[in-house]
Amino acid sequence: MPDSKILAATPDAVAEAAEALRDGRLVAFPTETVYGLGGDATCDRAVAAIFEAKGRPSFNPLIAHVASMEQAESLVELNPDAHRLAARFWPGPLTLVLPRRADSKVSLLASAGLDSIAVRMPDHPVALALIEAAGRPLAAPSANRSGAVSPTTAQHVAACLGERVSLILDGGPCRVGVESTVVDLSGDRPALLRPGGVEVETLEAVLGLVLPHAADSPDAPRSPGQLESHYAPSAPVRLNAQAVEAGWALLGFGPVAATLNLSPSGDLEEAAANLFAMLRAMDRPGLSGIAVSPIPEYGLGLAINDRLRRAAAPRGTS
Repeated sequence: MPDSKILAATPDAVAEAAEALRDGRLVAFPTETVYGLGGDATCDRAVAAIFEAKGRPSFNPLIAHVASMEQAESLVELNPDAHRLAARFWPGPLTLVLPRRADSKVSLLASAGLDSIAVRMPDHPVALALIEAAGRPLAAPSANRSGAVSPTTAQHVAACLGERVSLILDGGPCRVGVESTVVDLSGDRPALLRPGGVEVETLEAVLGLVLPHAADSPDAPRSPGQLESHYAPSAPVRLNAQAVEAGWALLGFGPVAATLNLSPSGDLEEAAANLFAMLRAMDRPGLSGIAVSPIPEYGLGLAINDRLRRAAAPRGTS
């Protein structure tokens, strides 16, 4: 990694990273979900560099990460539902898609030209300290090449992006391990755009309604994570496997004999935290494919299965 470096996330390293961000350079940093590839969300050049580094389609919007409600309110129009959800889940793994303020400084490239912006306040001390030190919102998709498995350690970032990032802040493994839940509050009725680190059932209890699942829009997504093929290792992935063919590895869940097991005890929180790291560990030369045990379709299982279905989708659409 000749042009980038990993630094332990000390105060001095955070200050160095903030300076790099203000200069328009890219910095990878930890959040509670996955590592983000951060750039100044108000700088067209920095946002363009994120798309270039990831090989990401320019129609795929980015999340603007903030460190305070005041910062969020300078970017988007917060309605009562947004205030209710933010009060309960921020900081945390919840992204809200809200109408863009007329005077918002977020680059139109970051929001893919939409009249809305996706915003989140991460629940990680390094991420919050970095945003505060930079003094601006950070556009920060997952710090990997577009469509590949998301990184949950600094070493994953270095292996995937290398010289494309100026600096990597190492805050250890990510606690949640799957990306944020995304809720669209820009229309007449809230809608779920992506399941993630906050369970849908908990969101519905706070809102007092059932969240409809918005259809994926691969050609014009309103948030990250709506592309059909995403989070994909190079090996084929087969879901709901009850048996494994020769040459395949098994990613298990629950009390099964497996190559690697997301959670032998069937704990969905443990499985979510292990998902991307184990997919990476199993993605090795000579392997015919990765079979995955059935995962329950409730709670964090919704987010895990969403990522696995996209990992198993036909390639070439991301």
